[in-house]
Amino acid sequence: MTDIKKTEAADATPPAGPEALKAIPVRHYGRYVTALVAIAAFVAIVYAFSQGKINWDAVPTYFFDDRIIEGVGQTLLLTILSMAIGIVGGIVLAVMRLSKNPVTSSIAWFYIWFFRGTPVLVQLFLWFNLGLVFEFINLGPVYKDEWSDFMTPFLTALLGLGLNEAAYMAEICRAGLLAVDEGQTEASHALGMSHGKTLRRIVIPQAMRVIVPPTGNEVINMLKTTSLVAAVQYYELLRNAQDIGQTSGAPVEMLFVAAAWYLIMTSVLSVGQFYLERYYARGSSRSLPPTPWQKVKTTLSTFRRPEVAR
Repeated sequence: MTDIKKTEAADATPPAGPEALKAIPVRHYGRYVTALVAIAAFVAIVYAFSQGKINWDAVPTYFFDDRIIEGVGQTLLLTILSMAIGIVGGIVLAVMRLSKNPVTSSIAWFYIWFFRGTPVLVQLFLWFNLGLVFEFINLGPVYKDEWSDFMTPFLTALLGLGLNEAAYMAEICRAGLLAVDEGQTEASHALGMSHGKTLRRIVIPQAMRVIVPPTGNEVINMLKTTSLVAAVQYYELLRNAQDIGQTSGAPVEMLFVAAAWYLIMTSVLSVGQFYLERYYARGSSRSLPPTPWQKVKTTLSTFRRPEVAR
């Protein structure tokens, strides 16, 4: 009897455990619908332009034309010089604005109020037409000349863009300076540092983390704003493209060429701005923002069907 019971117990199968759970992935149907709508809209726009009376052969023909390349160079030159004036002027105005001297603080406030409150195009026309008010410019023994010879289209564009940019950079720099804890200034003063030395060695280096990222955005905006100087007879990218369009009989096509060059330049600057912001984000955030390639991989992974857990 004992052997029979042991044999029956050994042959008996263990009770089945709980059935394995099957994870059902969440369906994101809205993503597919949105993607289809976006693709359909893009195809419709491309089809509409393909049916228009556009001489597409003129775009590659004039894309690397000497006048277009010269306009690109003048646009970049004007962007760099205008931003240099804007950054230097913005730092000076920000320090003046934060000064305890009511006179310098009021002057900085008035400057920012005036240049931020008037359109850039109006400022360009104002500089360009000051020759109607002043016949000569007289700086004493330093410089004296007729205003029409002094105020060239290049100088008009440089002053109009640079001085306007200084007003916006002043607010960016002021925000960066205010972001630095006041204890840093008090500690430097306790160590015997002067106010100017404190700004140069303590405050401004720490404020750069706040100042640099929006400054990159201002550079991109300045690159596009340079197109306004075509109104004051300065030959940059847009003005040269318009002149070619009038002589070649392809005005719309030349605007496409100018738009393509603006897109190329702003795209390059946008990449530089991204990595600059990513560099200054170190130490201020727990994880750095993903790179463009990482974003692409994440986007593609959302369209894959996750495997079912077994």
